[in-house]
Amino acid sequence: MASKRTATGPAQRGQCAKRLSILEAAADVFCRQGFAAASIDEIAMGACVSRQTVYNHYGEKETLFMAVVEDVMARMNATLFSILSTFPENSDNLEEDLAAFSVRLNKNCVCNHDGKFLRKLVQMEGERYPHLFETWRQQGPCKLNSALAALFARLGQDGVLKIDDFDVAARQFVALGNADLQMITLLGGTPTDEELESAARNAVRTFLCAYSHPAKEKATSPRLVPVPGLTA
Repeated sequence: MASKRTATGPAQRGQCAKRLSILEAAADVFCRQGFAAASIDEIAMGACVSRQTVYNHYGEKETLFMAVVEDVMARMNATLFSILSTFPENSDNLEEDLAAFSVRLNKNCVCNHDGKFLRKLVQMEGERYPHLFETWRQQGPCKLNSALAALFARLGQDGVLKIDDFDVAARQFVALGNADLQMITLLGGTPTDEELESAARNAVRTFLCAYSHPAKEKATSPRLVPVPGLTA
């Protein structure tokens, strides 16, 4: 029994490595050529496996395409929720902390390789696979908005922000963070660190102008001190 387990272990690891290699090669080919023009032969060559090995693992090109999208979504969601755990917990330096959070969110979840890959696939294949990308929308952007809404609600309960609709505020925060980056990413570019920081600061200042609690603004505004000898 022990020798059998030893024999199957490396075989299983080898199969897993082949699947990952196929997924990576397929992602590259689908992103460059789209679904229709993508060739199984080219994918097999990129993965250093035979054409038959690709079919043995995924059956057909459409199944492989769906596996690629699901793999990228799972990786992005893991990163996303790691970033959400760094959301500021207090108002000690809210503008700076929210700007830093926005930079992390855009750099690691929007402007990274996986983010650009998914955007390109949505543009090329969204009409062909509306159900698949609706799943992505629910698992990605919608989950992000729901999580952000809950985090802003916590700041609202602490009296830091005055927000009537936390879901709307969450969507606006994300949209503002992307506003200065859209043209760069639309043309396939990657924003520099300076561009990411500038976009985040612009977004957070606008967001706080709309949602800062009036009482907090009064508390931080300079107090006028009467000058001796002057009357009202």
